Amino acid sequence: MIQVIPPRSGVAFHLAEGQTLRVIDPEGEQVADLIAFNALETSEWLSSGRTLDYASSIRIGSGDTLYSNRSTPMLVIGQDDVGCHDFLLAPCSAEMFRKLYGDEAPHRGCFGNLAAALAPHGIGPDAIPTAFNVFMNVLVDGTTGRLSVEPPRSRAGDATEFLAQMPLIIGLTACSAGQSNNFRYKPIHYQILDAR
Repeated sequence: MIQVIPPRSGVAFHLAEGQTLRVIDPEGEQVADLIAFNALETSEWLSSGRTLDYASSIRIGSGDTLYSNRSTPMLVIGQDDVGCHDFLLAPCSAEMFRKLYGDEAPHRGCFGNLAAALAPHGIGPDAIPTAFNVFMNVLVDGTTGRLSVEPPRSRAGDATEFLAQMPLIIGLTACSAGQSNNFRYKPIHYQILDAR
């Protein structure tokens, strides 16, 4: 069954070892922030640093493993219609909207949405790591190292699948940052598929 994350919101849920999470962009050009915690020991969480280190690349896609802060495989990327994601930038937040864009009454962002969704699972805001930003298109200037956020390359119906390597608590959003979504806020769909 397809689940819907409304624009600028987030959810948290359990994903069993061997299940596949399918993240779908139903309308195109929408980012989904994904974080994960070991469901049996939530001090183990999805790590950008470990994953990028072991991949020796900032481009993570089909066939790559996403690792925890303890160097344990958490998720393996399967089918990937887009092949363009980001694992450098933190979830957008009210503070980010204030500091980068001067918003006086900012949205709580993906960080706030993840914090609210994870609270019933006993996971506090300080535990939220850098997200794997599904479909996010971040370019890195080869000379200066400067980052630029460009419109996602995902089109309507594109999806990326993540195979759980352990029991997980997943946090997932429909990203709230206009810069990430070509200034249009849209939903994200997801499915949980049992082992094949």
